[in-house]
Amino acid sequence: MFIDKSMHKKVITITKDMTILEARELMRENQIRHLPVIEPDNTLVGIITDRDIRSASPSIVLQEGNDPETEEKFSSIKVKDVMTISPITVSPMHTLQDALLLIHKTNVGAFPVVDEKGILKGIISVRDLLRSFINVMGIGEPGILLCILAEEKVGQLKKIVDAITEEGISFGSILVAQHWEEDKRAVFPYILTNRSGQIKKKLKNLGFTLLDPMDWYMDRLPKND
Repeated sequence: MFIDKSMHKKVITITKDMTILEARELMRENQIRHLPVIEPDNTLVGIITDRDIRSASPSIVLQEGNDPETEEKFSSIKVKDVMTISPITVSPMHTLQDALLLIHKTNVGAFPVVDEKGILKGIISVRDLLRSFINVMGIGEPGILLCILAEEKVGQLKKIVDAITEEGISFGSILVAQHWEEDKRAVFPYILTNRSGQIKKKLKNLGFTLLDPMDWYMDRLPKND
C-alpha cells in the first residue's frame, strides 16, 4: 500500500510571500488545515497550518468581521514569517504503514509528499489514512467483528480462518494484535455476515476463547522498557 495511491495529488498550495490572511482564506475556501509552501518550480520550502495562523494572532486573525485597521495590520504578516521550514515529508514510495507510524511518532496531521528532488507531488493526511485503512479492512461493508484469544504458535491463525471459511463466510479483514497475557494473541476477524452464533460455537468447540472486542484496549498491553 503505497502513499502515491492514497495521497491527494491536486494540492492547494501557497507561496512564502503571500500573507497569512490569504492563507487563512485559502483554507476556508477549500476546507483544509494545511498548505504546503512552494517555490515557482514547485519545490517544497515549508508548510503553514491553521494552528500557525492562530498562533500568529490567536485572538484576532481568525475572527470574522474584523475592522479594516485590524485587517491592514495583520496583512503585513507573511507566510514565511510563521511557516514551518523544512517540514517532515514522505516519499510517494513510502507505505501507508510508514505514514501511520510517522504520524504517531510526530503528532503531525499531514505530510507533504515529495520526490527525491524535493518537488511536491501530493499531500497525505490522517483522514486519507483512515479512508485507506477502512477500504483495506473492508469495514465499510456490513459485518461483525470477533475477538478470539489464541495461543502464539504456528497454525492457530489457519485453524481460525479454516473454521470460518468452512461455514461459507467471507472476510472483510483479519488482524492479529498483542494480548496482555504472555504467549497469547488477540485475533480480530471482521466477517461479512450478520449471523455469528454458529461460528462462535464452532470456535469455542475448537478450544478458542472468545472475548468482547470492546474489552481489548491498548492500555492493558505490556509496556516496552
